[in-house]
Amino acid sequence: MLGDVVNAVAPQTPIELKSPREIDLLRKAGHVAAEILMDLKRSVAAGMTTQDVDALAARMMRERGVKPAFLHYRGYPAVVCASVNEEVVHAIPGPRRLKDGDILSLDIGIFLNDYCGDTATTFAIGKASPEAERLMKAGRESLEASIQAAVLGNRLGDVSHEMQRVVEEAGYHVVREYGGHGIGRAMHEEPHVPCFGTSGTGIRLTEGMALALEVMANAGTARILHKPDQWTVETEDGSLSVHYEKMVAITDRGPEVLTPHEN
Repeated sequence: MLGDVVNAVAPQTPIELKSPREIDLLRKAGHVAAEILMDLKRSVAAGMTTQDVDALAARMMRERGVKPAFLHYRGYPAVVCASVNEEVVHAIPGPRRLKDGDILSLDIGIFLNDYCGDTATTFAIGKASPEAERLMKAGRESLEASIQAAVLGNRLGDVSHEMQRVVEEAGYHVVREYGGHGIGRAMHEEPHVPCFGTSGTGIRLTEGMALALEVMANAGTARILHKPDQWTVETEDGSLSVHYEKMVAITDRGPEVLTPHEN
């Protein structure tokens, strides 16, 4: 996801439809990204710093022979985004030490054979509070609902509407300044995919589109702040936030998840 703020991609840029060969390359990149994300989820534990998590991710990427997509992107200094509790997205790994009950949003991106794999999940360190569990459940269900809406004939607004609907019906709020995006040889391509929308509006979903769908949901206010590092985004009121992302190809058989992993 890194840096995909609203209107970050020039609106004049055409949407690039992918050939079956390109979808296969995205599938391969996506599967590796998903494997790394799940390996990290299994390995992260209380007592580690987010910098430790970043170092572990860098090693996993080297072992698989893939390139980190985030490192040096617009000056970003790490290979993952590791956002804890009130941090929404883009938190730079550092000395913050994870403790039991924290929730960690991990966002990773890699390049394999010049195609990008980009995915994210939020999970608990140890045992989460009931509040955190409810928020994570809403985030997972929101992403799943948006994936199910990503079918031929629907519009982009249908996908975004499902994200928003599930989160708000659970009593939470979606972030409006950031969202998902098209993906391919570049990490960020058209179209931008907001976390909110109106059914029946927006571009028509077409076979060959590849989208990184992502939901950011806050337990409290939808409003966000940026920390002085100019990367880390946090909730304005200090409430918990979650982030889930999967890549999806639009096909005549329905949406294909290109980053298949549990959330």
